[in-house]
Amino acid sequence: MMSAELPSLLQSFFTDRLLHQRRASPHTIAGYRDCFRLLLRFAKERLGKMPSKILIEDLDAPFLGLFFEHLESVRKNSARTRNARLGAIHSFFQYVAFEEPACALHCQRILAMPNKRHERRPIEFLNRGEIDALLAVPNLSTWIGRRDRTLLLVAVQTGLRVSELIGLNCQDVVLGTGAHVRCLGKGRKQRCTPLRPETATMLNAWLRECHGLPENPVFPSVRGGRLIERLITKYTNVAKQTCPSLKRKKVSPHSLRHSAAMDLLQHGVDRSVIALWLGHESVETTQMYLHADMRLKEKASRALRPSASKKHGTALTTSCWPSWKTSDLIMPTPDTTRAPPNCCFQRVVGIIRKSACCRLCRARHKRHTFGTRMAMAGVDLPTLKELMGHSSITLTMRYVHPTPEHKRDAFRKLELFNQGPHKSPHTARMGAA
Repeated sequence: MMSAELPSLLQSFFTDRLLHQRRASPHTIAGYRDCFRLLLRFAKERLGKMPSKILIEDLDAPFLGLFFEHLESVRKNSARTRNARLGAIHSFFQYVAFEEPACALHCQRILAMPNKRHERRPIEFLNRGEIDALLAVPNLSTWIGRRDRTLLLVAVQTGLRVSELIGLNCQDVVLGTGAHVRCLGKGRKQRCTPLRPETATMLNAWLRECHGLPENPVFPSVRGGRLIERLITKYTNVAKQTCPSLKRKKVSPHSLRHSAAMDLLQHGVDRSVIALWLGHESVETTQMYLHADMRLKEKASRALRPSASKKHGTALTTSCWPSWKTSDLIMPTPDTTRAPPNCCFQRVVGIIRKSACCRLCRARHKRHTFGTRMAMAGVDLPTLKELMGHSSITLTMRYVHPTPEHKRDAFRKLELFNQGPHKSPHTARMGAA
């Protein structure tokens, strides 16, 4: 019978596992702390026990299910927040399974609790007009206005996270030739982000006005400390009066980071460079900006005009576009009143089902034709993946299988290569033979 006490395991989890073994960041520790603070408060209300008296067996899978329902129904947490709390609890019970082997089955049931699926909506970002309206709000005749204008300009141009921005020190700013800022980002990754000339000029003027020491923050508060993360909302509410399009958007500090990424993408910067610029762990994270930019999709659609496809020897017609209709995808209901005489009902149903499957196959054929034509028109794989709505780029690669024209072009290039100065030894031996 397991009777492990929660307080000792919880304390060793924070002090030993998170601090010493994993060297977790202060943000990770603060998020785990908030999760268990809510859990202990909920356990006190439901179980009537003080946190120091709670046992591990009190926190079973059904009880944790009630806790997650409480987060969503009472505290109005989203599915993303709920999954973040579940991740903290999973991490704790993975630690408990090693420290208390008698609780292994108990921990296994909790670790089997899955994440909750959620909607993935397009990201919110600001266009150039909205950015200009936001930058025009701070009053440059005041010290706070000059500080906030510089902060907003650096945030929009560099795409730094809020924690990285308010954590900048004076020694992290390098001006002059090759002006840039250094920051310690997510995952303890250090990176340098270049500054545009206008941003470097304003930042230089601001640093000369502050006269801060190298270890002082670049954007200090009135009392000399670091800023809080609620500054963007104040100026956004004022900018909505001059820019009506801001009223339809939910602007957060992270929206400025998205705006910087979209500006780079619209100017033709490669996605791998954008991932390095923003400090993303993987290039796949940068794919969400493709889904948000309608201009990239419109550019890909213009590549499918008849003039663009004549060089491939085929004329493009409107039948190549995917025509998804409800009548093509929903199985029709058999009408027995119109059944021919001397005909079995099952035979009628079979004929109807076969007809519906044929329509579905025709719709799929049009969709595959659309994807193949887009690939032949030169649309790159990430953009085609977003247009087709694929979950993985592996599904999109089937549309770029080499056609006979591609194979002939590849053979011509191979022949030109073999005839050139870089003739391979294998080809030279074949020619000698």
